[in-house]
Amino acid sequence: MNVRNFALVFGIVFLLVGVAGFIPAFVVPDNTGERLAINAGSGMLFGLFHVNVIHDLVHIAFGLWGLAVCRNAVSSVQYARAVAVIYAVFVIMGLIPRLDTVFGMVPLHGHDVWLHAVLAAVAAYFGFAWRDTVAPAPRHAGAERV
Repeated sequence: MNVRNFALVFGIVFLLVGVAGFIPAFVVPDNTGERLAINAGSGMLFGLFHVNVIHDLVHIAFGLWGLAVCRNAVSSVQYARAVAVIYAVFVIMGLIPRLDTVFGMVPLHGHDVWLHAVLAAVAAYFGFAWRDTVAPAPRHAGAERV
């Protein structure tokens, strides 16, 4: 997999997850009693991840961003780096009371913490550690440059 495929795959997955948050069949009612300042669309996506309408819109934004940059390697690396840093911040926020809901607006706790950690780690690999290993095409005899 190369960095452009990373941006494409992450873009598609983020977009699908964001849209899934708006489909009632995928969102189980939240029985935790947690009160968010923004309860619109609040529930447990796939019964595991606490979401609300803002959370879903953030996923859609990251998805559209990934799809927008996936044709360009440099932009894809920048996307991977941004996803790595932003989602690492989300992990830290998810572990701190009051920040774990972004002051009541977006739930970032529970299963979101480990999922965001995995996303940040994968994005960090493609943004900071990954190197293109494709060998350059061999030069043909007689095709000398002047």
